[in-house]
Amino acid sequence: MSETHVPRGAHVRLGAVEGDLRVEPNARLDADGKIVVAGEARFRGSCEVHGDLECARLEGEDGTLRIEGGLKVAGRLEYHDGGIETTGALSGGRVDVDRKLIIGGAATAEEFEVGGQFEARSTLDAKTVSVGGRFAAAGKVTAGSIEAGGTIELGEVDLDSLEVGGLARIGGGAVRRSIEAGGKFLAESALTFGALDVGGFVEFRGPATGGSIDVGGMLTARSDLTFQKLSIGGIGSIGGRGQGGSVEIGGRFEVQGPLELTDHLEVGGSIEVRGPLSGRTATVGGSLEAERAVFAGEAEIGGAVSTRDGLKADRIELNSRSRAHGPLVGRSVVLRSRAEAEDIYADEVELHERAEARRIFARVVRLRDRARVGEVTYTGEVDVGQGATVTSGPLKADSLPAFPL
Repeated sequence: MSETHVPRGAHVRLGAVEGDLRVEPNARLDADGKIVVAGEARFRGSCEVHGDLECARLEGEDGTLRIEGGLKVAGRLEYHDGGIETTGALSGGRVDVDRKLIIGGAATAEEFEVGGQFEARSTLDAKTVSVGGRFAAAGKVTAGSIEAGGTIELGEVDLDSLEVGGLARIGGGAVRRSIEAGGKFLAESALTFGALDVGGFVEFRGPATGGSIDVGGMLTARSDLTFQKLSIGGIGSIGGRGQGGSVEIGGRFEVQGPLELTDHLEVGGSIEVRGPLSGRTATVGGSLEAERAVFAGEAEIGGAVSTRDGLKADRIELNSRSRAHGPLVGRSVVLRSRAEAEDIYADEVELHERAEARRIFARVVRLRDRARVGEVTYTGEVDVGQGATVTSGPLKADSLPAFPL
């Protein structure tokens, strides 16, 4: 196959090139309409192309290839120890650039692999994108998988998976399978995703819907958040409605709207829900505050519980020195030593040593040593331990008043 050679520092005008094209450092090519190379275009060092360039394959080494126009490569594009910059679109099969790739127009390829910096200033469409450093795209990104060792900054996305070693910032869209970020993840608008695993900080600025969410540090959702499982090592907050399966929080959790769960709630510190709270079971090491809280199974509170309408569960246990403001409603309610409650409605109630309640309505009541209650109304039996006191009663009744919730 024939070869067209452009020597070092030359300034030539080209159109159709039969065979291959070889260009030496510091050369400038001006397009006669556009440059179309039937074979391979090979560049050495920094070169300039003014106009569109098309070729079967492209291979380069050292420096930067600057194209004032678009680049279309039918097959493989490789640039070793250097970079490519285009003002127009770029399309290719497999694109492999060691240092820097900047595309001014639409970017399309089977694969993009860039060792350093990759910047797409318009839309991008690819099966896979792998970047060693920073990857940024201004337009919509449609791809299978995206990986970056450093940071990612994207607009709207339509992806299968996203993985980044440091910071990931996206405009919104969909990531169907998984998102992984070693440092921080930020979504500017509505986002749907499969699984999310972030080592540090997560922020959703629009509504978000996903599967499993695992965050090592802090999560902030400024709008509604829907999930299957939410696990946060530190602090979490939802600015709207929270809806999902289970929640596990190491520290503090705040929800500005209702929180509706189908599975368990586990909070090491405190939880505050401005609306109603519901779930299967609850274990709270610190305090729980909600408009009302309803659980199908057990609710165990280590610190304090405060509700307007009440806490209802099959079994409620307040640990030692815990405090309850608002009615407690359940099949079984247990107050450990020195715990305090207001009104209790249950089938069975047990107050341990020095525990206190204002009023109790239950079938069976057991008051351990030195427990204190203002009023007791029961239908079955009552057991008052040594030193336990009931200010009014106990009063046995044929039936109990209607329970709250």
